[in-house]
Amino acid sequence: MSDYSDADYGYKRVKYGDIVSGTVVRVEPREILIDIGAKSEGVVAQKELEAMSAEALKKIQIGDRVLAFVLKSEDREGNVVLSLARAQMERDWREAEELLKSEAVFEAQVAGFNKGGLIVRVGKVRGFVPATQLESIPRRKSDSPGDAEASDTDLSALVGKKLRLKIIELDRERNRLILSERAAMRDWRKEQKERLMTELKEGDVRSGVVTSVTDFGAFVALGGVDGLIHLSELSWAKINHPRDLLKVGDKVDVKVLSVERERQRIALSLKRLQAEPWTTVEDRYQVGQLVTGTITKLASFGAFARLEDNIEGLIHISELSDKRIQHPKEVVKEGETLTLRVIRIDAPRRRLGLSLKRVADEDFTVYSTDLDSSEDWPDSGNESEPTS
Repeated sequence: MSDYSDADYGYKRVKYGDIVSGTVVRVEPREILIDIGAKSEGVVAQKELEAMSAEALKKIQIGDRVLAFVLKSEDREGNVVLSLARAQMERDWREAEELLKSEAVFEAQVAGFNKGGLIVRVGKVRGFVPATQLESIPRRKSDSPGDAEASDTDLSALVGKKLRLKIIELDRERNRLILSERAAMRDWRKEQKERLMTELKEGDVRSGVVTSVTDFGAFVALGGVDGLIHLSELSWAKINHPRDLLKVGDKVDVKVLSVERERQRIALSLKRLQAEPWTTVEDRYQVGQLVTGTITKLASFGAFARLEDNIEGLIHISELSDKRIQHPKEVVKEGETLTLRVIRIDAPRRRLGLSLKRVADEDFTVYSTDLDSSEDWPDSGNESEPTS
């Protein structure tokens, strides 16, 4: 009896359950031989060959490097019996274990569904995503059969789509692999937020989707992090509530005003992607011009009139009538549309002086530029110019 072992001759010793790599040396319909460095060549199990389609067989070429699972260390002919399918399954289980250990987020395609959730494939391993771990469908809390069927319909619509997932439970003995979209999306959003908070800078223009509308502004999702468009940054025109301009789901382009990384706050603007109306007001209006305006507010010193969405002017009380009056309400009322004459333009201070009493004055003479501004537009007191 020889005292030498296979190892002494440089042969690899294998046992059941080993995953080995080798080179395909023969491919025939009834036989695939693989050189795995053992005393004899490995042969793919007959049952696996019989189950293999002609198309799958064509993909295996002589010289290919493959992984194989050892089913038997030696058969009657002395060959190592191998399984290519089991090797792939084993490798996929091992990769799943690594994904669980690393808490990694990855994408997987939905292969099917049942009333409890979705079926996905992680390689060749079958995994399950409970409906309670999904974000991609609306929740329905009802015991009625009708709603259960509707829920099934929603789940079926996800078949074939890819979801971001995270493995939350793995038990190989029970062939159990549980995944969560909720956990994955939570981690993904955190990662995206950290990345965006690092990348974003003042002046950037980004596209986003309105996620919430409040009394003080609108929140916009920028792909992992939300920013706020304050009410004052929505429009150059005066608006009463953000919902007058935006609704949840609207796609918008916004300008980044500031990024507070420590507080993780992002200030955005919608209006600053448009020209400030007062910068071009002198291109549209000239002193002496007749215009149409709508009275928007009455004050003790005069009446404000809107000429366009973003431009308002003041009709000083002295410019409402040739007669002496105590209050503008004696001549005009809110909502009234009138023909007015432009008597003064001060674009830098966003002020436009208007006159009602001079509309019929065809020989109107431009006011002197050194006219006291307090006479036609007060700078102090309880009454002030409405913000536009």
